[in-house]
Amino acid sequence: METRSITARVPMGPRMSEDPGQLVPELAAVSAALFKVTGNGSVPRSTISLVQLRAGQIVGSTYLTVLHTGFLRKAGESEERITSVVSWQDSPYFTDAERAALALVEAVLQPAAQGERVPDDLYALAAAHYEPKALTTLMFAIGQVNFFLAIALIAKPVPGRAFTDPWN
Repeated sequence: METRSITARVPMGPRMSEDPGQLVPELAAVSAALFKVTGNGSVPRSTISLVQLRAGQIVGSTYLTVLHTGFLRKAGESEERITSVVSWQDSPYFTDAERAALALVEAVLQPAAQGERVPDDLYALAAAHYEPKALTTLMFAIGQVNFFLAIALIAKPVPGRAFTDPWN
């Protein structure tokens, strides 16, 4: 197995040269529907972005990490909150509701040592902070980022480019 130096330069072009949205135009409708669902106002946009940033960090996607960091900065989130998402468990910058949401995305994306990924006590914690519509929206926000994980990890769009045009 070949190892890569930690100082190796990463190519600044996408792995997949064709834009998946142009190859499969139906993707635009699916993407728009997911954004509409997660933008219904029942969960603060900042919470959704925090959850999606954590998802990008968990799976090691620079594209998603840069994208959601940018969304949070544009929304006026503090650098302390943004940079401590990776260590949210011992960070003083998050509300109990945000902590429940971050715990939920971690449970969904990381294998459980034993038992269910989302045990009943975690579900109860999240449900205590989010009314049913909001909890459903949060589930779809996690699903939304999971939908885009495959694109981010397989096609490797260029980090830092416009969300609408990462293939140019």
